[in-house]
Amino acid sequence: MTTFISSNLGYPRIGEKREWKKALEAYWRGDITESSLYDRTTELRLKNLKKQQDIGIDLIPVGDFSFYDQVLDTAVSFGAIPKRFQQEDPQSIDTYFAIARGNKGAVAAEMTKWFNTNYHYIVPELEDVTPQLVENRALHYYKEAKEKLGIDGKPVIIGPVTFVKLSKGYQPEELEGWVDKFVPLYKQVLQELAEAGASWVQFDEPILGTNLSNRELELVEKVYQSLKEAAPNVKLLLQTYFESVQNYKKIVELPVDGIGLDFIHGDSLNLIKKFGFPQDKVLAAGIVNGRNVWSADLEGALSLIKQIDLLTETDQIILQPSCSLLHVPVTKQTEEKLDTVILNGLSFADEKLTEIQTLLKAAKEGSEAIQAQLEENKSARNALESSTYRKNEEITRELLSIENKEIKRSIPFQERIAKQREKLNLPLLPTTTIGSLPQTAEVKGTRTKWRKGDISNEEYASFVEKETAKWIQIQEDLGLDVLVHGEFERTDMVEYFGEKLNGFAVTEFGWVQSYGSRCVKPPLVVGDVSWDEPITVKEIVDAQKLTDKPVKGMLTGPVTILNWSFVHEELPRYTVQNQIALSLEKEVLALEKAGVQIIQVDEPALREGLPLDRLRWPEYFDAAVKAFRLATSTVQPETQIHTHMCYSEFGEIYEAIDELDADVISIETSRSHGELVDTFEENNYEKEIGLGVYDIHSPRVPSIEEIKQNIERALQTIDAKQFWINPDCGLKTRQEEETVAALENMVNAAKEIREARLAQQK
Repeated sequence: MTTFISSNLGYPRIGEKREWKKALEAYWRGDITESSLYDRTTELRLKNLKKQQDIGIDLIPVGDFSFYDQVLDTAVSFGAIPKRFQQEDPQSIDTYFAIARGNKGAVAAEMTKWFNTNYHYIVPELEDVTPQLVENRALHYYKEAKEKLGIDGKPVIIGPVTFVKLSKGYQPEELEGWVDKFVPLYKQVLQELAEAGASWVQFDEPILGTNLSNRELELVEKVYQSLKEAAPNVKLLLQTYFESVQNYKKIVELPVDGIGLDFIHGDSLNLIKKFGFPQDKVLAAGIVNGRNVWSADLEGALSLIKQIDLLTETDQIILQPSCSLLHVPVTKQTEEKLDTVILNGLSFADEKLTEIQTLLKAAKEGSEAIQAQLEENKSARNALESSTYRKNEEITRELLSIENKEIKRSIPFQERIAKQREKLNLPLLPTTTIGSLPQTAEVKGTRTKWRKGDISNEEYASFVEKETAKWIQIQEDLGLDVLVHGEFERTDMVEYFGEKLNGFAVTEFGWVQSYGSRCVKPPLVVGDVSWDEPITVKEIVDAQKLTDKPVKGMLTGPVTILNWSFVHEELPRYTVQNQIALSLEKEVLALEKAGVQIIQVDEPALREGLPLDRLRWPEYFDAAVKAFRLATSTVQPETQIHTHMCYSEFGEIYEAIDELDADVISIETSRSHGELVDTFEENNYEKEIGLGVYDIHSPRVPSIEEIKQNIERALQTIDAKQFWINPDCGLKTRQEEETVAALENMVNAAKEIREARLAQQK
């Protein structure tokens, strides 16, 4: 007889009203003391644990909390402090934040996406590092939960193979050696947890969803054999997520007590059908989607549980979300303005844990025990499916019309760039920014007043116009060559378009952590997406009237809008992506008709949607390229299309970037210390490019010399005629004073190099 228990893999750290974010930013501003920061975050952390306890979760995660990022936590706990910060106190919270955000003396560590999510982690740097256990975080949080709430928690730790694989500062052949350096520290953590009474410890190894070599798999086996021997009385749960594991047969035979598999993404059920599951291990089954916000199909989930139970002979099955709930908002209980049809179909973190408990009851007592919940769930899902959000026949016809059509610009790049250069008449090494400019407390406060109805539409529009005019003048005074309007009317680069396009809905408090204290509110795709009228044209045209320099039109691309939205699970993703692309095409053409010469269609999320299994990459890239071209290819040759991409391993996706056929791409390179330049060194990239020359995610102002070094490094590989000078991302989150100072240094650095280059040509 199988026994069932419930578990959670991780809980959102931000709080229902972003209390976590507010505490961090208050500390960074100097408004509260370190002690106050700890008090506030401890109160929130205990509240989060108490919620899970009250819902009835059996295995509650501890140690999933972070002051910034869980990968950074692991690095600092094990003494993996970047060389430039090693003179600082390794146990100081200020050292921790400096690694993530930089300080006056050192740039921040690199930041990139956590597998195929929009969560950014801080990349550990192992060069010149001697690993040591600085702090047993898991033990601290385990004891806290036990002493304060009587919770025998399940410590959550990033596994050693995933941790080292995600780190930098070593050669691939040195992987095993570096893992071996960290394993003794993991053993010590485990032994101390065992002494404190921990029953289960969750080791997150999402790297097992990727294509590992046989040698790497052997390393995984060696690592967990060693860890199991170090603490035989602690049950080790090897947790995977985001997709089904590669090399399933080897993974499920690893020397651990339980295996966590994602049954929402990937093919875990068929793997069990084909290869079975070990009788001597516990199966932790991810049966509720931890990455999306729509209610689970309870009947379908219950059927899945029954199939899993029939296919396995294990004595115990743990029911849990498919991954940490870090990737969804906290609760839908604070949403008061959504259409009831949509609201009833939503499930945020708290609701997902309630779904787990409902399914647990059915697994134990039979479906009759939850009959009322099953009927309510089915009714809510049917109401959305039959609502007016579905189906738009016009957009369906448009999709059919482009099904077999070749989508490309009217003439090749080399021909159209000549026309663009003649029309724009920009200097060598033109300077620009990525798009957004500082959204100060006044900007955000005025928007809040407008949304609450405290000021009129006319008053709000007047404020936005004044802010835009102010920053057009600042950009003119700084000497930037291509200007932006600043996006002061926009909340978020995806949510803003979600508010304007048909088929979307937006939440009030559906916040999710993106990086550090930066939170976003992904819009909801509830039906067919379509465009009714211009979204951005007025603001761009109004800004252009204030200057003779070109002002870029600023749009978010179809792949990013899709990847940064919560798409209803009944809607085919690539169909939705193409619907968004066709909507954006109308906006692009409206901008062009209004006289906008440069249109930037940002795709910062291009890489993050990649499947973990590389064999599925071609299909993803084909769809992404098609969508981007749908949105951009019908403009005139003289109209210059830009795109921007964030924090990715571009060497792996270079061909797809090229296939987008954008005239200019801008890419982050400041935090990676110029390493991305190597990609373009190895390829003959003919289009124009801006490698971000300073890091906007840090409050530090880079010197002219530092920026010049970044530019000169790139110019060793990239022809100056191809090269644009820009920050590495939008400036929305920065303060006005630091933004102006950094841009001034950037423009001066560009001028000095430009003048030197022109002098050499004479």
